[in-house]
Amino acid sequence: MHWLLALTVAAAWFTRERLGPLHEWLGYAALVIVALRIVWGFAGSRYSRFAQFLRAPRATLRYLREVVTGRAPRHLGHNPLGGWMILALLSCLAALGLTGWLATTDWLWGYAWLAELHAGLGWTLIALVCLHVAGVLFSSWQHRENLVAAMLSGRKATRDDDVS
Repeated sequence: MHWLLALTVAAAWFTRERLGPLHEWLGYAALVIVALRIVWGFAGSRYSRFAQFLRAPRATLRYLREVVTGRAPRHLGHNPLGGWMILALLSCLAALGLTGWLATTDWLWGYAWLAELHAGLGWTLIALVCLHVAGVLFSSWQHRENLVAAMLSGRKATRDDDVS
């Protein structure tokens, strides 16, 4: 789902100047994938569940301090910052899809504020994606592993000092 969502979002981004059926259907596809990911976050495998990787704010801030000082533990699943990034990305995508759909309804079609909100959410998503990619690259470097390969295969080699 991750790579399909990334592809769908990229295609929607590149069609943003030519609003129409293709852009709309890409948005609907992204919404379906987000909905499936939310379901998977409650009913999926161990490391895909929100309960496994969403940590309390205090624990997440502690992890951030450990990242900054170079002592962050390696996680087999998502680390606390990655968990919150997933929530931010899914929330932004859901809001983006909702505002896009609302812009096609008779009720809100043609309102400038809605188009501006939708565009602002699109730029927010781009910023979040950049942070996400930077986090993946930094974690890969910090823990000397290829997280992109792990994301493609769904497998990560275990180590003695791993945190679940």
